[in-house]
Amino acid sequence: MEILLDLIEKNGLVFGFLVIGLLVLFSDILSKRIFKGRIPGSAIAIFLGLVLGYLGGAFTGGEKGISDISIFKGVGFFGGAMFRDFTIVATAMGASFFLVKRAGFLGMVSLLSGIVLFFFIGVLLALAWGYTDVASICTIGAGACTYIVGPVTGAAIGASSEVIALSIATGVVKTIVVTIFTPIVAKKIHLNSPEAAMAYGGLMGTSSGVAAGLAATDPKLVPYGAVTATFYTGLGCLLCPSVFYIILSMIF
Repeated sequence: MEILLDLIEKNGLVFGFLVIGLLVLFSDILSKRIFKGRIPGSAIAIFLGLVLGYLGGAFTGGEKGISDISIFKGVGFFGGAMFRDFTIVATAMGASFFLVKRAGFLGMVSLLSGIVLFFFIGVLLALAWGYTDVASICTIGAGACTYIVGPVTGAAIGASSEVIALSIATGVVKTIVVTIFTPIVAKKIHLNSPEAAMAYGGLMGTSSGVAAGLAATDPKLVPYGAVTATFYTGLGCLLCPSVFYIILSMIF
């Protein structure tokens, strides 16, 4: 057992891939056999990952979730910023440039509409939770866009760590909701073409949620939704700590 544990610790990244792979496999089995495909396996995997992260942090008293346990430290590197950004960019591989160009105006309109809509929803949430300072309101509003835009905005405008954590939690909840409900509402909103996927990615914005939801709907649509969803994150990081922050400062 000591030899096995030593081998795992020396090959943490490989073991991290194995853990995530088994988690995804288990989630797919649950999705198909227990939930009859009504809840995508990716959504279950995200939920189980959050549970494991919480249990790992509670068990060790650390701040990095399950990766605070020595044999799972490779999971922390696997889930770091480098792999996250690489995965987000890689989801756009396979998209037809012709179709992307043809849906350019539609994509831009959906991007701006989606960012404004969710930022406004986040602002209302912040006010409902009792926050009155501009930095906190803006950070939570940005978190409603995505869980990446939230902390980027909070760090830029000097929000507290508690508010930044709350913005991340808001973005994570949005991601899970988008992941679960995308395949459920796909037929009703005619989400069945590259143009529709690009518009949807621009409106929702959360790259992981859109990619997972479209994968459960039609894998061929994933690259198109990921294109605008990725731009959504970048545009949100530009607008939220600058233009939106100035507007909120004028209002409050």
